[in-house]
Amino acid sequence: MQGRFLGSHGQANLSVVRKVKKRNKKKSPEKSAGASPPSLLVGEHRSAPLQSYMSDSLAPYDPLKHYLMEIKRYPLLSREEEQRLAIRYREKGDLDAAYRLITSNLRLVVKIALSFQRHWMRNLMDLIQEGNIGLMQAVQKFDPYRGYKLSYYSSFWIKAYIIKFIMDNWKLVKIGTTQAQRKLFFNLRKEKERLLSLGFEPGPKLLAERLDVKESEVIEMDQRLGSWEVSLDAPIREDSDTDHQSFIPAEQTPVDEQLADFERKELLREKLAEFRTTLPDKERFIFDRRLLADQPLTLQEIGDRYGISRERVRQIETRITNKIKAYLRQEIRDIEDR
Repeated sequence: MQGRFLGSHGQANLSVVRKVKKRNKKKSPEKSAGASPPSLLVGEHRSAPLQSYMSDSLAPYDPLKHYLMEIKRYPLLSREEEQRLAIRYREKGDLDAAYRLITSNLRLVVKIALSFQRHWMRNLMDLIQEGNIGLMQAVQKFDPYRGYKLSYYSSFWIKAYIIKFIMDNWKLVKIGTTQAQRKLFFNLRKEKERLLSLGFEPGPKLLAERLDVKESEVIEMDQRLGSWEVSLDAPIREDSDTDHQSFIPAEQTPVDEQLADFERKELLREKLAEFRTTLPDKERFIFDRRLLADQPLTLQEIGDRYGISRERVRQIETRITNKIKAYLRQEIRDIEDR
């Protein structure tokens, strides 16, 4: 995840990235050595400075610690300054204003990312990076005339991007594809721990009542969280040449079932042909053109042909249907099981 442009979600964000790079180039070597801005490629640092840093110190290089040191150098904005800069960016597209709005809220992203660390025990920089994307989107969408603080507004965007990242990368198979599932994902473990601390057994029924969801949803999410991914190409045992995909059920119908179905259809077709020969001309016509036809004639059309009413045609059709049932029961003893 490290090394990805945070501004890849929108032209305005890309413009901010370019502006930050332009600012970095304008600084003198003396100033940039003392206070270099945080890289918008989170966790990415050039190899030469990295090597010199590690050669000057026996302590291992810590990207997170270095990033936190960098963002502390950017002052927070007062409410008046924030309002003024937000209006400048919204009305004039001033990238300098956007730059200051973003850099002054980088610490907010870290704070929110830390609150999600219990759900993502890998690299915290991943969460910070996604949160920075959300922050840049918030600055782009922020309306300074509504009276909200940017930090309050952007916190929703930051959380949204972090949550989406966690849900998309928790496992190879996504475990939270709806809003309800995402909410259950974050609340299930917390509610389990709370019930245990109170001396209750956190069963699915109790958890469903507490979280106001279906018991089946709790069981399904619990199974997803407790399961693990297995490669289909992996052998079922270390000493086996058989892989897991060998046991996946085939999507097509088994050959024996296909053969049995074909035999049933052929037998039915044969018996219906025999039954047809037992019918008089009028009933045979209705049987052919009404019951077996792909585009059956209407009751009125058949009635006009024979000079009878639609109701009379319907009665004849019903009589033929009853005859078919009786004939097939007599000729095919186990027809009910077929």
